[in-house]
Amino acid sequence: MLINADFSRRATVSGDEYQWIASPQKGVERVMLDRIGEEKARATSIVRYAPNSHFPQHQHPGGEEILVLSGTFSDEMGDYPAGWYLRNPPGSAHQPFSDPGAIIFVKLRQMPEEENRTVRADTNDPNCWQQLTDREICPLFTGGYEQVSLQRVNAGVTLFPEPIQSAELLILSGTLCTGEKRFAKGSWIRLPAGEYPEFLAGSDGVTYFEKQNHLGDVMNRSA
Repeated sequence: MLINADFSRRATVSGDEYQWIASPQKGVERVMLDRIGEEKARATSIVRYAPNSHFPQHQHPGGEEILVLSGTFSDEMGDYPAGWYLRNPPGSAHQPFSDPGAIIFVKLRQMPEEENRTVRADTNDPNCWQQLTDREICPLFTGGYEQVSLQRVNAGVTLFPEPIQSAELLILSGTLCTGEKRFAKGSWIRLPAGEYPEFLAGSDGVTYFEKQNHLGDVMNRSA
């Protein structure tokens, strides 16, 4: 299965374009944003847990990255309400579930084999945020191959004032403008290397999850 699998091209999915597909596990549905592979795949998805749903114990040979968007997501390590960022390195395993229901943003099999850090970060904690001139940043992870953060950008500000190597965004609130296009909450955007001066925060500002410089290897493979 190939979905938005050409990483040398821009890919977008607006929140109003979501197509929910049942997973093999009852009560769990997903929106496939990009994917290379079948059930065991390199994948980026929005996943929805119905109340009292769960997945059986499973491993993550290529790692797993999660941002909880709503509800409460849980596993053996704890309960994670909306705003929590989780990072499980390659070779880790868990048994996820949700008692009240949850929606999460998930990236699977996208970490190098040598990655060994487990991360649990509550982005609701004001102490996690740093104030800059035109935005606030909540750093989540920095490695030799990627930088992950949440950002709150003021109205009219250019998101990328300099060229980027690659970037991936999930809009959490507000709007992102590019030309006549408006991306609202829930929109997902993946950008290859280049300049993007037209990407501006909307009139109410924009808050988003961002990954940068993480697509080099996969873009080389797809070239």
